[in-house]
Amino acid sequence: MEEMKAEEEIEDETGTSLFHQLTAQRNDREEDMKIVLQRLIVIARLPRGLADRTELGAYYEKLNFQLSKQYIWDHMTGLLLIYPSCLLHIIESSREVLVSVLKDLKDMQQQPDGTLLEAAKVVFMAHNPPSRLFQQWSYKVLNADQGAEDSVTKGPDEEEESTETLVCTVLCALQKLGEHLKISKAVPGSGLDTSPELIVSQEVLNKLLAREELMTPHQHLQMYNSPLHISMDFGQVMRSSCLTTV
Repeated sequence: MEEMKAEEEIEDETGTSLFHQLTAQRNDREEDMKIVLQRLIVIARLPRGLADRTELGAYYEKLNFQLSKQYIWDHMTGLLLIYPSCLLHIIESSREVLVSVLKDLKDMQQQPDGTLLEAAKVVFMAHNPPSRLFQQWSYKVLNADQGAEDSVTKGPDEEEESTETLVCTVLCALQKLGEHLKISKAVPGSGLDTSPELIVSQEVLNKLLAREELMTPHQHLQMYNSPLHISMDFGQVMRSSCLTTV
């Protein structure tokens, strides 16, 4: 009797229905298919003829949906901020999803007309970050006064900020935004409305767009697809194309 009772208790805990079995299989597969998280940060300039900036948001919503069907287990999170003159896009997912986003961005820029973006640059790629900054993907169209920063006139002896300094400014701002959203439990849109100081400055992004050190999506994909050259004498591994210093 005690053995039968123990078996019944085990069945109650694990479940014997088809639903329970399928759920268990799905959980096992999700564990087996656990992705290596990566984070991509890209910027781009908006064309002057773009009348409705929400078209960009709708475009990436559609792309997100398509990728979620293609990569079922690779959940995509992030934030797309659409400024009056440029955009900042943070994407968190597997390497395969990020490469797909870069390929789409490259193809978009190669269109002869009707392009939504210009002069895209890869600001940063984080490999295996400890956690996600965002719990979902969303976008926000910013007003002219959001993300604006008064331009400071530099004296003749003052040096221009380095590319590394500008990139660190973006990363620090995004880290603060992620921490704020985690504590407040707010969605990015409303969180930025209540705390506009967390928005990365449009001026910083425009400066980064002018930096030649940052790779274009095409250059980044070329580096990703290029073979490795291994020097047996020194144990060095390097890509066949040049690497960015950032």
